[in-house]
Amino acid sequence: MVSVSRRSLIALGAALPLLGRLDWAVASPPLTETDKVLLNYNESPYGPSQAAREAMQQGIATSGRYPYKHMYALAALFAQQQGLSEEQVAVFSGSMAALRYAVLAFTSETRGLVMATPSYEVPRQAAESNKAPVREVDLNADHGHDIPAMLAADSNAGMLYLCNPNNPTGTITPIDAVRQALANKPKGSVLVVDEAYIDFADVPSVVSWVKDHDDLLVLRTFSKVYGMAGARLGLAIGHPTLLERLAVFGGDNVPAATTLLGGLASLEDVKLLPQRKALNQQLRDETVAWLKGRGFTCTASQANCFMIDVKQPAEQVVETLAAQGVLIGRVWKNWPQWVRVTVGNKREMARFREVFAQFDTTKQL
Repeated sequence: MVSVSRRSLIALGAALPLLGRLDWAVASPPLTETDKVLLNYNESPYGPSQAAREAMQQGIATSGRYPYKHMYALAALFAQQQGLSEEQVAVFSGSMAALRYAVLAFTSETRGLVMATPSYEVPRQAAESNKAPVREVDLNADHGHDIPAMLAADSNAGMLYLCNPNNPTGTITPIDAVRQALANKPKGSVLVVDEAYIDFADVPSVVSWVKDHDDLLVLRTFSKVYGMAGARLGLAIGHPTLLERLAVFGGDNVPAATTLLGGLASLEDVKLLPQRKALNQQLRDETVAWLKGRGFTCTASQANCFMIDVKQPAEQVVETLAAQGVLIGRVWKNWPQWVRVTVGNKREMARFREVFAQFDTTKQL
């Protein structure tokens, strides 16, 4: 029998009033056996909020004009909410673009990239295209970033990349470890902290640190908790001179008016984030507890994804579940028996458990 932590029960109890009002989470009809369950790309199963959808529709009428005023408004609102200046916030068509530009700006053939593995692969790909050396450091025993090992990996690194919570594990690197990385990284390097999943986690953001550190860049996205992956909207937060170095590679990388208005509406909806965070936590923890009860090991995720040790080549498991219409993945080469699963809605997670249980029972997993 798997026990549920007191912390989880307290968090769930606090969330119950919110969960009861999540009509958007249960409005769709039940899944049929022919419906695809998409748990493979860390997308939101809920999409943009109702307010964001309405704002995005209004944006169609303004699409004959360049959307700069909406971009400035979005940067200003986020800055106000975070206690920053507008000059410390830059808007991009997805945080992936900002991340790639950061790698191009801060690395070179002589100044490399240091990152964890497994982690989000875009920085490595961008560094390789830039002919910059890449040092990948294994996660520690808690599946967090091994900061001492990362600091020792390349004394001349131009950029250290931390994804916190980490993709694909969903695990947290403690705030003190992030502070250690910032204080002890190589001279002249930049620490990039990717907070794409921070809104799901019970850990403080480091966004406010940019006020005191001109060598820290923080990334945020609207793709995850706000359900706007297809609309492409992200933010880079840092010292203005740091943001200027990114702008050289894509200063005109501005989202459409529809996307920007959807982002503004999302930030203005103060109830949306805690509601979605609470529901994600409930469904994630239920599924992880169910898997642990069947003898599987999972990462201690605080994101909208987690990883499972499936005790065999994980690619086979991905293919087996896909044949039943449940899409999971990906698999990282240095964790060949682990697979990532995105947290879907209630019906999707029930379908995942149903299919996973069939194969587990028949010893096919």
